[in-house]
This record gives sequence, C-alpha cells and structure tokens, in this order.
Amino acid sequence: MTPPLLAIGNKTYSSWSLRPWIFLKHHGIDFEELRIPLYMPGSKERILAYSPAGKLPILVDGKIIVHDSYAILEYLVERYPQTQGWPVASATRAVARSICAEMHSGFTALRQHLSMNVRKQFEAREWPADVQADIDRIQTIWRTCRQRHGRNGPFLFGRFGIADAMYAPVVWRFAGYSVELDQTAEDYCAAMLSLPAMREWQAGAFAEQEVLPQFEFQP
Repeated sequence: MTPPLLAIGNKTYSSWSLRPWIFLKHHGIDFEELRIPLYMPGSKERILAYSPAGKLPILVDGKIIVHDSYAILEYLVERYPQTQGWPVASATRAVARSICAEMHSGFTALRQHLSMNVRKQFEAREWPADVQADIDRIQTIWRTCRQRHGRNGPFLFGRFGIADAMYAPVVWRFAGYSVELDQTAEDYCAAMLSLPAMREWQAGAFAEQEVLPQFEFQP
C-alpha cells in the first residue's frame, strides 16, 4: 500500500505543519514528506497543485486530499485507530476536543508576538497584557488537563494524542521566547521537547537554508 504524502512548510517556521507531522512520526506511521518552503517564488503554485485551499499542511492519501492541520489529525485517527488520538471516555474526549478547538481558532495575540522559530532563542521579556493573558490561559489548560486526566503518562491526557500535537508549536514558542512558566507547564514542555519526533523536527529546521526576515526578530 502506498503511504500517504504530507506536504509541509518550513520546519523552522510552519507551526501548522508540525502538528500532523509529529503525530505521524510519534506513532511510527510511514508517510512521504514533501517540503514546500513558504513565501518563495513558485511556492503558491506548488501548493495549489495539491489543494485549491492554497495552504499547508496537506495530506494526500490515495484519492483523498485533506487540508488543515486539525482536519488532517481527525482523519489520521480514523485511518489509524491504533494511535488512539482521542481519550477513550466520552467526557474526557469532549474536553480534549474543546481545548484543541480553542487552540485552533484562538490565541491571536500569542501568534502575533511569538511566531514559531525553531532555530531562535530570544531573551525573556515582559509581554503585553493580551499576550500574557494567552500565556496564562494555555498554562491553565495544561495544568487542568495534567491534574485531571494525565495520570497515565507525561502528556495532557496521559498518552500522546491529538491535543499534544495541536499544542506542540506552543511548546516551541515558549521555549524559544524564554517564557516564564509554572512548574506543571515546564514539566510538560520538557516531556514534549524530549520526544524523538520533536528533536528530529528541530534537526530538520537547522538543516534548512531559507531565512524569512519577518520571523527572525522578536516584536
């Protein structure tokens, strides 16, 4: 059977691409990786050749094409049920879906001020109130999930799942911008950063040649 193809952007900058990539890698699912560097001549045309949405990531599995990181993760859980990407209990699964949706559509201030740059390490600083509110909310989510649902492992719901994949880019943001965190958040970030898949993603980022100035300076 031909493995699916996952088209992704730059590993240095593409937070959306990281989500399905790390889920596939962590669960040992074979796939073909196609890297399309963003904001380069011809990038848009190459992306459009796979999806009319014109955005990365894109999963191509035979005749099935799925775009959007959250939709791809949902598809992967159905395609590979052994991953157990969602918690088994329906009430817990509802919590997991809620915090994933919140991550997917929210935290605008955090995205604007802490763009993902896997190769950079910025000094700690004081953040604007709206950014700090996003940081605090994420720590509350992590702390609540770990305390209520994380007894069987180091991740948000114990074992690694979709929720962890959705928040993986935030881990890089917090680490790269030297964000001050509470102990639960620090421990969770450490567990995520120790994953072989996260280390492989970082190695891939450092191997890239592209530099996008808009993501190279701390606002």
